[in-house]
Amino acid sequence: MATNENAWDKLLHIKTTGRDDSGADQYRYPYEPTPYSVLERLANSGLIGKNDVVLDYGCGKGRVDFYLAYQTKAKTIGVEYDERIYQGAAANQKTAVSRTKTEFVPVRAEEYQVPAGVNRCYFFNPFSVELLHKVMARITESYYENPREVMLFFYYPSEEYISYLMTVDELEFYDEIDCSDLFEGNSARERIMIFKFPYEISGE
Repeated sequence: MATNENAWDKLLHIKTTGRDDSGADQYRYPYEPTPYSVLERLANSGLIGKNDVVLDYGCGKGRVDFYLAYQTKAKTIGVEYDERIYQGAAANQKTAVSRTKTEFVPVRAEEYQVPAGVNRCYFFNPFSVELLHKVMARITESYYENPREVMLFFYYPSEEYISYLMTVDELEFYDEIDCSDLFEGNSARERIMIFKFPYEISGE
């Protein structure tokens, strides 16, 4: 697994390996990059393409953004509140092969106004369910201002996350991508759960 992680970093001309919990607290969780094997499965799902804009919450050093921009040709936006970790993403952007399709914003997720073009959002347990409520309010606001189909991808979701998401009226559960075979232990959390805001024309 480590070989795969280093190989992709080298191919993409970035440095994203390792965990960092120096800025973590009860609301914002440690930086830990999504395994490339999981991102490969997401990219191969066909749910993200060159016409999509992916918003990566808690982007860390930008692995998800650089990888998806490279593999799917989508435009990606990463938001990161930890200034020091954000600098890692900024440094990677200077060298990454897919840097022209990536953008990074140093901001708290719950304060970030979701651009009208965003139609895909990615989460790898970046923060507590309390903050997820606030972030979902921002996404919902953007959805109503500019109606469009928006897909949300939750990797390794907690029971708290799932329970909350099932209560959001605007959301529909769409599908899940099983990743349990990629790691030892066959954890039920090793999956990407997909929810969506359906695009419906008002008046129909």
